[in-house]
Amino acid sequence: MEAQIRVSGGDDVAEFIALREWLTGERALTGTVRVVQLPPGEGELGGVFDMLAVVLGSGGAGVALAKSLTVWLQTRRTDVTVTVTSPSGSVKLDVQRIKDASVLPLLEEVLREHDER
Repeated sequence: MEAQIRVSGGDDVAEFIALREWLTGERALTGTVRVVQLPPGEGELGGVFDMLAVVLGSGGAGVALAKSLTVWLQTRRTDVTVTVTSPSGSVKLDVQRIKDASVLPLLEEVLREHDER
């Protein structure tokens, strides 16, 4: 199973790259993060990046992802929106200079089920 992560707001490309680098630097997520580019629709050129996909398997990957995303969001100096989708559901976080871990329970809820299998 995998979680899909989309980032928007601020400089979309810079924020996307920053999140990709952050997640690929996490030891618990090594080898689980990949960039996904969806085919453009009719009349569209397509984006440079569309989303990140993170494989959720055993060993606490869902919890590690939730914690890592929470810390990354706390480091943002611009307003960003992060949408995390898994087979368990979806959560859209409009983050404006977050200062605490209030998003962690939301992320864990979306990512927990597959982490426990």
